Amino acid sequence: MDALDPDDPRPPYQQVANALRAAILTRTLMPGEKLPSGPQLAERYGVARMTIQQAVRLLRDEGLVVSRQGSGVFVRERTERPVGLRPHLERAFEEPNVAIDFAGFSGETLNGAIAEPLDKIRHGRLRPETLSVRILVPDAAIPWALPAEVGTLNDSPTFRARANRIMERHALAVIDTVAELGRLGLVSSATASVRVWPAPPQFKLYLFNQSTAFFGYYPVVEHEVPLNGTTTAIWDLMGKDATLFEFSATNDPDSTGSQFVTQSQMWFDSIWTSVAKDHEV
Repeated sequence: MDALDPDDPRPPYQQVANALRAAILTRTLMPGEKLPSGPQLAERYGVARMTIQQAVRLLRDEGLVVSRQGSGVFVRERTERPVGLRPHLERAFEEPNVAIDFAGFSGETLNGAIAEPLDKIRHGRLRPETLSVRILVPDAAIPWALPAEVGTLNDSPTFRARANRIMERHALAVIDTVAELGRLGLVSSATASVRVWPAPPQFKLYLFNQSTAFFGYYPVVEHEVPLNGTTTAIWDLMGKDATLFEFSATNDPDSTGSQFVTQSQMWFDSIWTSVAKDHEV
């Protein structure tokens, strides 16, 4: 029997879901493979069948498994799928060493998603030993090809200044919170920084603990923005409309997930250490 940890503060169904999720993401349970039956899982983990049903429901909501009437529950065969960022980010914070890398336009979505796990550290509900956050955003001091004014496709310095204020509001909020956790001694080592690089991104990329990547293209959308007291039509990069796809490293270094995570991390590190520079407020 794979007994659950009695000292783990999480509900039993979450512990079971975490164990099954790990088996799926490491391909111990392969895509298309049938999960053991409810009674078998209940016996394996020493829990009630209702607990197993709750755990499976959680995995189904995350898109990791599918139920087939009369056949059972199966690992979803499609591993690259649209995902919601928040639950995956919160799970990343359950590891002892947390490393979050973000490349994108402003860090607004990251700020919204990371706020809750950072609060859980503050209240003692999560206790990572180390925490590193790196945020890579475009340099607003140089012209951009996109976003651009509709019609002329001209760069807009006023729009860049506006975008920079949005970035500072969200990215620097993350930086300040992580620094506070370090000062309070809630994390042994807590570092966070934001760097700018000379290219507005056409995609957003999240890397969690060097084992999971979330990638999505920015749709380019026309909308009107108030600039200098007038309304200006802008071709903008709409981060909130970007569909994210998840890629997870597995025990097989040649798998699609493993290769994507490795190459994405190499790309991020190369930009971070070469052309990127620290953001000056």
